Amino acid sequence: MFNLFNRKAAEKPGDVKAVREALIVFIKQELQKLEGGEGGNIRGFQLYIACAAVEKYMYESAVFTEDPARFKNEVQRVADDFAIDLPEKWTLDTVFADILPAGLPRAEQIEAALEVKTHEIKVLEKPEVAYIKVLTGETEQPEYKITAAQGRINIGRDRQAQVKDGHVRLNDIAFPSDSRSAENKYVSRQHAHIDWNSETGTFMLFADEGGIPPGNKLKISSAEGHQPVKITFIELGHELREGDQIILGDSAVLTFSYHTN
Repeated sequence: MFNLFNRKAAEKPGDVKAVREALIVFIKQELQKLEGGEGGNIRGFQLYIACAAVEKYMYESAVFTEDPARFKNEVQRVADDFAIDLPEKWTLDTVFADILPAGLPRAEQIEAALEVKTHEIKVLEKPEVAYIKVLTGETEQPEYKITAAQGRINIGRDRQAQVKDGHVRLNDIAFPSDSRSAENKYVSRQHAHIDWNSETGTFMLFADEGGIPPGNKLKISSAEGHQPVKITFIELGHELREGDQIILGDSAVLTFSYHTN
């Protein structure tokens, strides 16, 4: 245990050894916050020190300016104590500054601050706008623009369809009954719907009562050409991906895309 813990908070280290202890204790306290966590995303650390010009030699000696690997090894031992798996090529840079940067954790007894540098993680954000195109069958329009803000987007036969309980369902993507297209007759009044999942940032396809057995079928065929997947449960949604084909009944087909024609 470091003797520094026995000193009063206001006491300032007065020699090289005490400064080094103060810096290590400070870094140790910050690394302890990451204890047991993933350290692989850490690129390294930037240690900022603000000291008087007459004291700079003492701080430079404390961090082994002439041989920075020695101080880095001290920090590595601290990381090992807390099972923080730092990457093989992590870095430790010491910067002497007139003023410490705002927003960083600061040491108690000396003017020092620590910045933990991490790899930038690029999150692929999927658009909140997509397009449903009609490949076979006849709908009111050849392509539909759907957005996350729309909420539930119903797919079925006819614009207005009265279902078993008497409720009138409004279909946003409608296959008219009076169409000459043979595919339309295999589309149920309440066949399926699409909804936006805000947690995953994706559009999801769900079967409705008419789209599961013993009613007409609902299947998904991926752009990669895999065997179509049957959707047989109302509660389980299917994440729509670029190029997915939505097959309603025997042969009415829609395709999902983030791009318009």
